[in-house]
Amino acid sequence: MRACPTCGASNGSADDFCGNCGAYLGWSETEPAPSTPPANTQAPPERLTAPAPEEPTPAQTAAAPGATPSPPAPAPSATRPPAATPPAPAPSPSPAPAAPAPEAPAQGPVLPVLPAKPVAPRPVVRPVAAPEEAAGVPCPACGTPNLPGRRFCRRCAAPLHPEEKPAPLPWWRTVWPFRRRARASSGRVVRGLVILAVLLALCAGGFLLLPAGRALIEDTKDKMGKPKAVTPVAIAASAEIPRHPAKNTTDGLNNRYWGAPGPQASVTYTFGKPFRLVDLLITNGASKSPEEYARQGRALRVDLEVTTQDGDKHTKQITLSDKPGSQQVSTGISDVKTVRLVLSSPAGLTKGRHLALAEVEFFQRS
Repeated sequence: MRACPTCGASNGSADDFCGNCGAYLGWSETEPAPSTPPANTQAPPERLTAPAPEEPTPAQTAAAPGATPSPPAPAPSATRPPAATPPAPAPSPSPAPAAPAPEAPAQGPVLPVLPAKPVAPRPVVRPVAAPEEAAGVPCPACGTPNLPGRRFCRRCAAPLHPEEKPAPLPWWRTVWPFRRRARASSGRVVRGLVILAVLLALCAGGFLLLPAGRALIEDTKDKMGKPKAVTPVAIAASAEIPRHPAKNTTDGLNNRYWGAPGPQASVTYTFGKPFRLVDLLITNGASKSPEEYARQGRALRVDLEVTTQDGDKHTKQITLSDKPGSQQVSTGISDVKTVRLVLSSPAGLTKGRHLALAEVEFFQRS
C-alpha cells in the first residue's frame, strides 16, 4: 500500500500513478536486502567416530520385507560350539566444552546531559488499506484493470472516463448564421426570415449600387490601360481673334493659340464616334515659353461640358494654374460625342490684350 505524496490518497503497492489526482507515485518499493549473519566465534565440535555396524541376525534378515532369502545354513554338528561373547558397547561422545561468557564492561560514572532541542514532529500520513488486486473497467490506453472508484489509470495515469467530444459540424454550419446548433423550438422560423431579409437587402443594394460599381470598374480599367490621343473632326468657337482661330488648339504646335476677345468665350469639339474620355491636357496662355506666356491674357478657370451619345451632359469646373506648360485633367466619361470649353476668370487681360489658349488634347482608353 502506497500513499500519494500530493493528495494523500491510498493506492496499491503495484500502482505507479495516483487514482485520485493522477500524480506519479515513484518507483515500486523493494524488499530490504537480508542482513549478513554474524560470524561463528565458537570452535567446531570434535568429530566423533561412529561404531562399526553389526551383522544382522537370521531373524532380522527374515523379518526384513523384500529381502533376498539367504541360502540354507549347514546342519549343526553334534558338538555345539561355545556361545560368542557379545561385543562391548560403543563409548558415548563427550559434550563439547562451552564457550566462556564475555565479561561485562565496567560502567563509568554517570555525567549530566544537556536538554535536547525540541523538534516538531513531522506529519505522518496514515494510509488506508487498499486491495492489491484491481478488478474493473480496463484502461482505454493500456488495458490495465482499475478499481471502479479510480479516475486515472494506476499504470499510465490516463483518464479512465474521458469526456466525449461533440461530432464536428459540416462546413456549411460553420458559416454565420448557420453555425448555431439547432435545438427544438430554437427559432428556426425567425432565423430563416432574417436570412431572407439579408439576401433581399443585398440584392437591393447591388441593384442600387450598380452604377457606382460600374464606375469603379471603369476607373480601374482606365488606370491599367494606356491612353491614346483622339482628334476631333470639327471645331467651332463662339468668338475668335483674326489670325488666331480655334483650330490652332489641335494642330500640335505650342507657338500658335486660339485668341478669344474676352471671358465667357467658348469652343466646341465634335468627334466622329463615341469614345471614353480618360484624360484632357490643356496648355494655357499663348505658348509654353515663359516670355510668350506672359504677353497675353490667360483664363484661370475653364468650365467643361461633355455631351454623350445618349444626350446626357456632364459638367465639371477646372481650375488652371497661372504658369506655362501642360496641365492634366482626369475625366473618365464614357460615350463622349462633343466637348465644350468656356473660358472664365481671366488673368493679365489688359487693354490691347486678349485671352489665349495654346493647346487642347483629348485621350481615350486603348
